[in-house]
Amino acid sequence: MLGSTLLTTLPDLAALSSDEKDALIRTLFEQIQILHAMLAEQQTLIAELQAKIAKDSHNSNKPPSTDGFRKPPKPKSLRQKSGKKSGGQPGNPGKTLIRVENPAHVVVHAPPTICDACLAALPEPIVAETRQVFDLPVIRYEVTEHRILQTMCACGKLHHGVFPENVSAPVQYGPKVLAAAVYLTNQHMIPLQRTTEAIGDLFGLPISEATVVTACADAKECLQPTVDAIAASFRAVPVAHADETGLKISGSLYWMHFLVTTLVTWMGFHKKRGAEAMIALNIIPTFRGTLVHDGWDSYRNKDFLCVHALCNAHHLRELIYLFEEQRQAWAGRMIDLLREACHEVNQALEGSLSEERIGWYRTAYERILCEGERDHPRAERSGKRGRTKQSKATNLWGRLREHADDVWRFASDPNVPFTNNLAEQAVRMPKVKQKVSGGFRTEQGAQSFCVIRSYLATMRKQGINLFDALTSAFQGNVPQPRFT
Repeated sequence: MLGSTLLTTLPDLAALSSDEKDALIRTLFEQIQILHAMLAEQQTLIAELQAKIAKDSHNSNKPPSTDGFRKPPKPKSLRQKSGKKSGGQPGNPGKTLIRVENPAHVVVHAPPTICDACLAALPEPIVAETRQVFDLPVIRYEVTEHRILQTMCACGKLHHGVFPENVSAPVQYGPKVLAAAVYLTNQHMIPLQRTTEAIGDLFGLPISEATVVTACADAKECLQPTVDAIAASFRAVPVAHADETGLKISGSLYWMHFLVTTLVTWMGFHKKRGAEAMIALNIIPTFRGTLVHDGWDSYRNKDFLCVHALCNAHHLRELIYLFEEQRQAWAGRMIDLLREACHEVNQALEGSLSEERIGWYRTAYERILCEGERDHPRAERSGKRGRTKQSKATNLWGRLREHADDVWRFASDPNVPFTNNLAEQAVRMPKVKQKVSGGFRTEQGAQSFCVIRSYLATMRKQGINLFDALTSAFQGNVPQPRFT
């Protein structure tokens, strides 16, 4: 646009003096430089926008829910092909219905008493074949009435029975109804209204949303000591996984923090995402084992005593983006190296590699990082305040080199996995809750959810029936999980 304006307003060159022509040439040259700078800036902006569009759940840390209708390629598995056919393998017991010896009901289907061919009477029939149908009984709530009796002694003193401690009102819901309400809302993330509808449809029992909220608050109170014990148990574990995700409370952004092991799950929330929240929640500051996480800088607070291990699934997604979208060969070689190491560790009987093999991998690792540095060197300081902006490739190879020991800890410590999947799995159900309900109205509701989910996720890992556990909790006897 600027060039066309200049062309239409150019004066008659023949009428210009030599100095005027030189000045015009300098002006045109300056305008061309400005246009080149504008074009370069626009090309950079276009490249950044195209990079954002190209990112999805398989080549970045974006969740699958953001992929929309344009589904990304299927993520490449870290597992190598075993050569076995797909499906159940020989010797696998499988899961299916098994006949029972004493069925609850027996329905007899007898033949006719007279032969339809010769009209003779048939002898007493015998059992020729049986088939069993597994079904639910008619589910209907039942009412138990508690009565206290009283009597008077000859001396005039009145004696009477005492109601059980958990029977405190003229009419009330029993522990199984309350357990069902808490189970549906906090394990399966069903909203309050649909929870009341489900209990009404399944059991024929009307229940209000306020009752469900009260049941969750009561469950939080009785489960809190157990969840506090879960939090304290992290002081003694060798490896823990951490993650965090945003949630809305009263329309404001809060952060839900997770700490998990193969046996237990703990979650809490705070207004902050970083070290301030971790210190306030007071679990990570007292943890002395290996903390597996995604590389969030706040986990490396100088006052924390833990060792670190990084999630290589995150690294692979970033490398896949560089390899597939930006055609960077070093990223493809790093993908192959990390996957090969993961497979070798999985096949190792000890669950870790020898120092010799680790040394070989680390040498190859550094060689690939040098390729990345050669192709994408650090940008020189611009002279402006703050950090100089670097490319994604530069930032990635820089992090991989700076924290190389944490990247490769899975190869030397059999307790440290290749990924942080345990923590990411704990995040999934609260995100489902957020999608269904949008968030929490109060901090008290969020706190109840965190306590109940911590307990339920822990008991699920340990194979405990959650409905039975909640029923026992409402009866005053909270089943305890194993901590080691």
